[in-house]
Amino acid sequence: MHKGAAQVDAATPADRDRAVDALRAFAILGIVLGHWLVTALVAHDGSLRAASPLQHMPWLAPISWAFQTLAVFFLVGGHVATRGYASARARGTTYGQWLSARLSRLFKPVAAVLTLWTVAAVALLLTGAEFGTVRTLVKLALSPLWFLVVFAVLTAATPLLTRLNPLWPLAVVLHVDLLRFGLGGPSWLGWVNVAAGWLVPYTLGAAWTRGELDRRRAGWILLTGGAAATAALIAWAGYPASMVGVPGAGISNLNPPTLAAVTFGLAQCGLALLLRDPLRRTMRRPLTWAAVALVNLSAMTIFLWHQTALMATTATTLLAGHLPGLHTRPDNLTWIAYRCAWLPVFALALTACWTAFRAYEQPSGRRRRPRPRPSRVIRSHRHSRTPQTKAPHRA
Repeated sequence: MHKGAAQVDAATPADRDRAVDALRAFAILGIVLGHWLVTALVAHDGSLRAASPLQHMPWLAPISWAFQTLAVFFLVGGHVATRGYASARARGTTYGQWLSARLSRLFKPVAAVLTLWTVAAVALLLTGAEFGTVRTLVKLALSPLWFLVVFAVLTAATPLLTRLNPLWPLAVVLHVDLLRFGLGGPSWLGWVNVAAGWLVPYTLGAAWTRGELDRRRAGWILLTGGAAATAALIAWAGYPASMVGVPGAGISNLNPPTLAAVTFGLAQCGLALLLRDPLRRTMRRPLTWAAVALVNLSAMTIFLWHQTALMATTATTLLAGHLPGLHTRPDNLTWIAYRCAWLPVFALALTACWTAFRAYEQPSGRRRRPRPRPSRVIRSHRHSRTPQTKAPHRA
């Protein structure tokens, strides 16, 4: 293990900012753990229905503050995309070539998820599974795809966003919420915030590329200002405390994003910027860096299959009865304790999914490239030297 980690460390370019990879890995793992903790599939009368412990225990809302890390992912995504596009232009790469490469890496793993769940849904319906159960499972399995669509749109618009001030999309979110909640505007207006809300951290990533966020002061302003604004919106403006959707709630901070979700994201981005230097020091350790590198190489596979791992565990263990923390109502602390005990099982199921489907994200990882054979020039050169090296020995 130490030898392999040392090899990964040695193979990493010296100028690579490892803090960027660490933040991306943190964001992905935060989303995965958050879903595993707050997503419940309750078995009742032979069917499965989605539920959440936040629905029955709203005082657990701070859990969502720790694991709703989408803003950090969009921050890193904006930084990497704008930096990569600038490098591509310097090399003479066209916009179409650059975008095709980016979207190919993003959407290749999606094909496997769509294929498997299409086949699984048809098979379940043909074998008599209840339509509501199948709909619940498919909805949970494919729910991560909305995020990829938004991310792909922002990636495609990167050349237009390299100089956009984050205050502009923030102003759009503010006015949309004023119209929706303050003036009684139509609820569909909130979907404007799907683009505008995630534009805020994405354009912050572009500002990072421009060097405007290098000073620690910028991180502190975002952290304190975003946290204060979020607290005020929750305390006095009636926004929900949970930063994820809760079944049955009148307002969701995430679906579509609200002003509270965006200001909370600003605080997260500020904290991420402040952690850059400590992360760079931590990533000098070969074992830690190797783990982060592995997560980054399989980021889309982990993200796309983590809900499938949860549902596969839930469905296969249903034969053993209604197990606590897995098939029971998430309405007490005992359920939380049991759910935490199930997390290693979810991780094991996700490892199986990763083993089966990681090739869609890293096709070259499953087959070893053949070693190039030496050219005829090299072979003839070696043959011409052989008699000269052996002559003194014979003498």
